[in-house]
Amino acid sequence: MSGAPGTPKIPYGGDYNPEQWPAEVADADHRLFTKAGVDTLTVGVFAWSLLQPAEDVYDFEVLDRILDRAAAEGRRVVLATGTAAVPPWLARRYPEVNRTDFEGRRHGYGQRHNFCPGSPAYRRLSTALADRVAERYAGHPALLAWHINNEYGGACYCGLCADAFRDWLRDKYGTLDALNDAWWTTFWSHRYTDWAEIEPPSALTEHWRGPDHTAFQGITLDYHRFMTDALLGCFLAEKEAIRAHSASTPVTTNFMGLFRPLDYHRWAPHLDFASWDSYPPLDAPPTVPALAHDLMRGLKDGAPFWLMEQTPSTTACRDVNPLRRPGELRLASWQAVAHGADAVLYFQMRASRGACEKYHGAVIGHAGRDDTRVFREVAALGRELAELGPATLGARTPARTALLFDWDSWWALEISDGPSRLVKYPDVVHAYYRAARAAGADVDVVPVTADLSAYDVVLAPVLHLVKGDLAERLEAVAERGGTVVTSFLSGRGDEHDRAFLTDVPGPLGALTGVRVDEWDSRPADVTNPVRLGEGESGLEAAGRLVFEIVTPLGVAEPVGTYTSDFYAGSPAVTRNRFGRRGGEGWYVATRLDDAGTEWVVRRVLDRHGLVGPYAEHAGVETAHRVAPDGRTLLFLLNHTTDPVELTAHATGTDLLTGKRTGRGDPLALDPLGVAVLRLE
Repeated sequence: MSGAPGTPKIPYGGDYNPEQWPAEVADADHRLFTKAGVDTLTVGVFAWSLLQPAEDVYDFEVLDRILDRAAAEGRRVVLATGTAAVPPWLARRYPEVNRTDFEGRRHGYGQRHNFCPGSPAYRRLSTALADRVAERYAGHPALLAWHINNEYGGACYCGLCADAFRDWLRDKYGTLDALNDAWWTTFWSHRYTDWAEIEPPSALTEHWRGPDHTAFQGITLDYHRFMTDALLGCFLAEKEAIRAHSASTPVTTNFMGLFRPLDYHRWAPHLDFASWDSYPPLDAPPTVPALAHDLMRGLKDGAPFWLMEQTPSTTACRDVNPLRRPGELRLASWQAVAHGADAVLYFQMRASRGACEKYHGAVIGHAGRDDTRVFREVAALGRELAELGPATLGARTPARTALLFDWDSWWALEISDGPSRLVKYPDVVHAYYRAARAAGADVDVVPVTADLSAYDVVLAPVLHLVKGDLAERLEAVAERGGTVVTSFLSGRGDEHDRAFLTDVPGPLGALTGVRVDEWDSRPADVTNPVRLGEGESGLEAAGRLVFEIVTPLGVAEPVGTYTSDFYAGSPAVTRNRFGRRGGEGWYVATRLDDAGTEWVVRRVLDRHGLVGPYAEHAGVETAHRVAPDGRTLLFLLNHTTDPVELTAHATGTDLLTGKRTGRGDPLALDPLGVAVLRLE
């Protein structure tokens, strides 16, 4: 089985924890669920201590009651295995299940994400619980999907993980000679002669001043990969237990967008459908959640994903937790659908009475009222989704622009000594994504292993590591007339983060047509003006953080130049003609400001006819999806608090209002307004 569950409309609801309340509260809850249009509940996420109060005792009375009530009310359930946080008895009986942190401290019981993935006790008992849950509920009429664990994350540095790391390394490298070469261990007399000599990279071994300061990038990079695989192993063990009883019901786990500790691309093949929890800072630009949506969609080759969690009002985990203003919840939910979400779910359905999430937003507050602003907005959106029906389900995004996203490059860049620790991978990636979205382009955010043959434009900023045949596949994009844009600190290392024994940018040199011999790193408040283009179409932008000194080769030509310091007049942005069909490779040698990045990206998109018809309307986001029946859906999202008047570029019918608009007709968007046009 692959793909998301089949449903007659977008599933609507979210995390529900009635085990925290007396049974009679469920009567009020389900009355309110009906009023709000809630048809889907995620249950059992943190129920381990109730389902298994002792190692040899299971008690499913509470879960029976929850699922039976859901079925009686006509609601479907995303059923969790309950293994996200271990119960106290387990940690006390098997203390090795408690993690050892980066500082070498074995933790006592507490919090969540609190298990060692290398613990045999955790693996055995979590798998046994998943097996029992699946055996009992595989045929339940309320079951819609399986939800394994919750928001996997964290790392362990205990002896069990050290042994598992050594085994992982043996499988990866085969011999110590190969490992020593990959990690360049002749540096600082580190050459290993026995696998047992290898220790996890931590504050007690290779690191100083925290996890990003390591003497050997190779071992730290591999430990990130290993820990991703270790936690994936826990997921797969539970999935195997589920499949023994439930052969076809889809299985997922909820991701966290741009979450640095885990390489979600390594997980993607093992999910039936991707799902994630969206909690952007409410003052972030709308492209921040949009980038994460597109990253999640890209995990499964463009297939729709589920928005598994979002807050209906406010979070509780930050120092300051702003409230969503009227209309913002609706806009954020439709943005998720516009980018590929086939479900809209919340955390949480009823507010917890105690502990750290009692102030976290909820559909139903502590007083259980249905006349709050938040509940009214949730109910109004529920009615809209019900009226929309299946129109967007299964629809895909017809993007011709790809943005490469690579966890290995993220890790390697940010654990590197030099040139600058101020360069943050997600910030640079977001800058290029934001520029493409501002120009009205649909963007697929894809791994470096993705098939690039469908794209006219490939954006590959800070592609720090170039692995496998990636360079050749990028050249192939340009060979057929496409454009590739890459940037400073790209092409610097191989899969082990060893420098290429050639001019920077390594394997990207032929495509970009440049050579970089030197680079200047400066504090964040130091800028170097960059002149982009010429005449009225040009722009004075600012470069920051890293200034690479570029020598064009062959037919590469400067598009932008530095205007100060000793490298004034040298290229800051270049364009290289590549191949026989007019392809191009662009190189951006500094961290351009947003205006400069948008100038570069828009010119590249315009060359391929990919600038959208509403690109001049700042604050209006567009996104396309193509439904299974072949009809194109255009989403228009007004992220401003002012009304917007557009001129329709095509004829279509708004699925939310039923209003038909012809080409050239006025098209109005309310403040924070949304239109979903089925184009003719």
